[in-house]
Amino acid sequence: MLSFLFAGAVVQTTNAQPATQTQSAILESVRVTGGHYPEGQILPETGLKAGENVVRDQLQAAADRLAQLGLFAKVSYEFQTRVDGLALTFHVEDAPRVPVFFDNIPWFGDSELSEAIKKTTPFYDGTAPESGNVLGRIGEAVRQFLESRHLSVTVEHELTANPLGDGNVQVFKISGASVTIAKVEFADPLAISSPALQQHISELQGRPYSRIAIDLFLAEQLRPIYDAAGYLRVKLGPPEIRLTGNPNRPLPDSLGVFIPVATGEVYHWKGVSWPEKPALPAAALNDLVRLKPGEVANGLAVQAGWEAVEEEYGRHGYIEARVEPRPIFDDAAHTISYQVSIEEGPQYRMGEMVLTGVSLASEKLIHERWPILAGQVFDKIQFEEFLTNLQHHKDKIFGELPLHYDEVGHWLRTDAKKGTVDVLLDFK
Repeated sequence: MLSFLFAGAVVQTTNAQPATQTQSAILESVRVTGGHYPEGQILPETGLKAGENVVRDQLQAAADRLAQLGLFAKVSYEFQTRVDGLALTFHVEDAPRVPVFFDNIPWFGDSELSEAIKKTTPFYDGTAPESGNVLGRIGEAVRQFLESRHLSVTVEHELTANPLGDGNVQVFKISGASVTIAKVEFADPLAISSPALQQHISELQGRPYSRIAIDLFLAEQLRPIYDAAGYLRVKLGPPEIRLTGNPNRPLPDSLGVFIPVATGEVYHWKGVSWPEKPALPAAALNDLVRLKPGEVANGLAVQAGWEAVEEEYGRHGYIEARVEPRPIFDDAAHTISYQVSIEEGPQYRMGEMVLTGVSLASEKLIHERWPILAGQVFDKIQFEEFLTNLQHHKDKIFGELPLHYDEVGHWLRTDAKKGTVDVLLDFK
């Protein structure tokens, strides 16, 4: 058995017997194993077919083609010599995949673009690798589809941070054709009647169409309106473009955007289950959430409650505390409760203060105004208020002493074993 293993441009050979480039054999069978893509969709990417005469370099070239797609973090192959020829198997491991966003192609839905892509790239499933040849193929498929609809454009792609969540996304956008958002309409009266929303609508109307910009608007401006009203399972969008008229005429360069809204039910507050024996009393934690059983579950107030809990832990020296709430919906009763876990971490006390970039006179005043004595429980909120005064209310710290700094770099240096935290301030 001969086996070749490589990743990217690196090729490693194990248990290989010497062979010349011209030695050939009949390829009896070709397999691809591993990864989540169907074998039948990946086999054509090798460029090999059973029954062909192949030499060793053709096998490696086929493996190179698989690796260069970007779909696989690792590609290896092995073959067995049989009476009728070679039995070849490629082993692949998936590379990370990210969602694909089509940003400024409003005339066609994701499903239409996906179908166009699948004609040349059948394994396309709405995701793409972070790099590799397949990205160019996706872009070219989109370009050809748009050209068939009388749009001459260039398609570009960029890996960027997900604007609506964690991780990255692969954004495809066009240049060479511009389209403006003429009007934005909403399906629900609550959105239509919201003065706050109308104040922000200019962030979209009259501007170039961008699906990412619309999605951000829905997340940052529209969703909070429904969260505050207790519509915790509201579904917003996706945005719709409603084209009318002769499909053979040029596509419009100005269009309206319609936002579907499915509100669902209003949820009411049921309560919180806190961890057993938290460092802070459960009753005090409940007061920080500020919602009573039976009240409309204001999602903004709920989020503010979790932030207030973390701040309260910070006041008591638990500066690394993190609140992890898990919602429990009762869809029959239209109530919501939370099971909360808290990673409290160590409780820290004040250690040393290290100052750089200030005069001796300034240093003296800083120590005099610093509110936490060495050995006291470290209050993170007092620390943040002190930083605010240093940056924006210098007179509260230094009085009329002349100063020459623009910003204050700040760090907290913790020592979990000692349970102390040092404050480092760098004046620039």
